[in-house]
Amino acid sequence: MTKDEVVETHSGMLAIAADHGTLHPSVSANEELRKKRIQERTENVTGEIKNPLVGISKEKLVADVGTFALEYKLTDIYPLLMKGALVAQRPHNFENIEELDEDERQALREEVTHRWKHPKTLYYTIVLNSIGAAIQGWDQEGSNGANLSFQESLGIPNASPGICDETGTCERNTWLVGVINAMPYITIALLVGWIADPLNHWMGRRGVIFIGAIFSLLAPIGSATAQTWGQLIACRALLGVGMGMKEVTVPVFSAENSPTSIRGALVMSWQMWTAFGIFCGVAANLVVIHVGDITWRLQLGSAFIPAIPLVLGIWFCPESPRWLMTKKRYDKAYESLLRLRNSPLQAARDLYFIHAQLVQENLLLEEAGLSKSANFFTRFLELATIPRNRRAAQASGIVMIAQQMCGINIISFYSSTIFSQAGASNIGALLASFGFGALNFLFAWPAVWTIDTFGRRALLLFTFPNMCWSLLAAGFCFWIPSESKAHLGLVAFFVYVFCMFYSPGEGPVPFTYSAEVFPLSHREVGMAWAVATNNFWGAVLSITFPYMLTAFTPQGAIGFYAALNLVAFVLIFLFVPETKQRSLEELDYVFAVTTRRHASYQLFTVLPWWIRRYIFLRKDAVCPELYKEGFDSNLSRSTSALPGRKNGAEVVTAEEYHTETV
Repeated sequence: MTKDEVVETHSGMLAIAADHGTLHPSVSANEELRKKRIQERTENVTGEIKNPLVGISKEKLVADVGTFALEYKLTDIYPLLMKGALVAQRPHNFENIEELDEDERQALREEVTHRWKHPKTLYYTIVLNSIGAAIQGWDQEGSNGANLSFQESLGIPNASPGICDETGTCERNTWLVGVINAMPYITIALLVGWIADPLNHWMGRRGVIFIGAIFSLLAPIGSATAQTWGQLIACRALLGVGMGMKEVTVPVFSAENSPTSIRGALVMSWQMWTAFGIFCGVAANLVVIHVGDITWRLQLGSAFIPAIPLVLGIWFCPESPRWLMTKKRYDKAYESLLRLRNSPLQAARDLYFIHAQLVQENLLLEEAGLSKSANFFTRFLELATIPRNRRAAQASGIVMIAQQMCGINIISFYSSTIFSQAGASNIGALLASFGFGALNFLFAWPAVWTIDTFGRRALLLFTFPNMCWSLLAAGFCFWIPSESKAHLGLVAFFVYVFCMFYSPGEGPVPFTYSAEVFPLSHREVGMAWAVATNNFWGAVLSITFPYMLTAFTPQGAIGFYAALNLVAFVLIFLFVPETKQRSLEELDYVFAVTTRRHASYQLFTVLPWWIRRYIFLRKDAVCPELYKEGFDSNLSRSTSALPGRKNGAEVVTAEEYHTETV
């Protein structure tokens, strides 16, 4: 379609709209529309999930797509964009769209029948992101193994009886070891999580991951050559720079590139391959266990290995289409989508549908009197001042804190120490940690299939009660006499059971969930908040747990974290909405449901239903859904965002919609 034809078509559509008297609604109608749209995205009391293209006549949609193609210099693919817009408008009724040919219909059918069939480039991107995750796990496990020997080499012997010469030295050294272990997480929580937001804004997802990979390559080498504990702390801080940039960016990069149907499974690769990195780190620790005084140096330094393919390979991934669209580089966004989707039609559909939803998001900000180009500090404050953002920040904060509250990282950071206190030798402690790492990785795999079917919330609610009792049992086993063979065996057994419940639930969900719940305008700063929250409490855990082991005994320290699992369960039940099978933009409506409405629904609808269904075994019990697909039969604003039509809106009734588009 030529530029003149597009202009002519669009002019015709404007004329038709004017003839129907819909181009210039009354001021009161516009004000009602404005109030209604703000309410939909801030206090969604009905739980409706609305498609911004529903309610637009076919003629008007043609005009809007034409304007879109002109504005973003995409007129050469106008026919594809038109088809894509029609499919986005009627995603469940594409079989009846006469403009589609059979090959295009088949590609759309296979989204449902073959949901794992996608281009190699998509999976290549996920593989590179998974390598970024494996680096995190390897870094984490390197310090776990090094905890058995680096203290004496650097002049900070631990609190074992008879080692410390001066009063108070042992206690000081215990805290110092905690700080060394916590330094990457302190760095992320206080600095890197936040600077990753502006870096993402200017450099894009690939650029930030590349910088993070460079730090992840060099910092372990520096740690391996450190001669004093001060140098080791500095290198651990630099390691935190690399870890933080990847933690903030990689899950978002995966979420923005993934199709809705398997987004959860692909984004959860972050945690699953972090578990794989832990497994590799334990294996590396065991390989070098007998090399002598430099064992801990090799254990810390080996983590540079997985950073090499990430540094070399990240630039071969397509950039995030959504990030490119924020920069108005729609042609490049379409090129990225072509590499990430199975057909040009699907790429065009996603391009226009994302655009339509982003326009709605920007209109909300505009109508609410909020800036669309706010600086970092303003956007950070808007995580609290905008209700939709506040609910997302609350939910992501809960699942991130819960990952630390559950106790997994007292095992991951200090499993060698725990098993050593349970009576194992150094090599025995590492072998027991090896079993933990293997189970952590293997039991994450079921979530690949369940996270997008059962959902994020269901996995969390299933795993937390089971983590509570299994961790409590592990703590109780420390009361078994240490000379008994059952002592170490039962401690290891219940730690493994705990790990098996953690891995398919609280393991993969937090980073997946946090990467998807924020709107695009606040996604980087929202993810920075979530990552900083996670790492702050991870740092608190790293610093305090060595002291807790001494002051509380292993039973008390482990029992404390077992109790926190129940607290996390209640918070998730009341305040964490489900996100499965929703596009990133549709989640605006999910988080527009008020916190009180959501908590009330869980307490007074879901809980009574659960009791009837599973306590009284009433198979006929039905739980009403909170969220439902909404049909917008009211005022519908153009998604073209045409200059000069800011106040224009079209009235489309339900009857007209069925006549014109169905």
